Amino acid sequence: MPLQINDIAPNFDAETTEGKINFYDWANNHWVVLFSHPKDFAPVCTTELGRVAQLKPEFDKRGVKVIGLSVDPVGNHAKWAADIAETQGMAPNYPMIGDTDLKVSKLYGMLPADTSGTSEGRTPANNATVRNVFIISPDKKIQLLIVYPMTTGRNFDEIIRVIDSMQLTAKHKVATPVDWKQGGDVIITGAVSDEEAKTLFPGYKTHKPYLRTTKQPQ
Repeated sequence: MPLQINDIAPNFDAETTEGKINFYDWANNHWVVLFSHPKDFAPVCTTELGRVAQLKPEFDKRGVKVIGLSVDPVGNHAKWAADIAETQGMAPNYPMIGDTDLKVSKLYGMLPADTSGTSEGRTPANNATVRNVFIISPDKKIQLLIVYPMTTGRNFDEIIRVIDSMQLTAKHKVATPVDWKQGGDVIITGAVSDEEAKTLFPGYKTHKPYLRTTKQPQ
């Protein structure tokens, strides 16, 4: 059965550009963004990996660890990093998994479990489904998963916006509305009674019995 939101993210051991890791040990008690790409030296992915490197201070500020993955060997990742630095202005400054035995890709449902062989001879078309983003919370649960088509570059500013929402809503009894950004008004969850809302969110607004908004709590 495919992984779904609130499933436990599977643990694994893997070779990365920063050495061998055990995923759970590496993640520790952090939020994690695990993102994959079909093939090294691919044009869209080149722009994405550079953008993630540029945004690493924003991930760090939020206590988020980032890790990339493709089925290519770690040595290829290292060679590709020079191209990324040249064309995007910054090389990857986070670990990249070399999933040459396809173990992690199959474990996370990015490739069918019965996929045979290794990365040898595989093409971007073979790996088209290895183009995911997983956001994993400190309790190792999958909180978001998105699969992107090969021709559409990912918006990592949106990934950060989602993390901001998740971290806020994990701490307070609120939800975030459409197009919400940091500092915007939020929605009081239905689990909060009006009486409790008066204490938790003084001055909140009732638009409908099921729709109450308040300033973003700190």
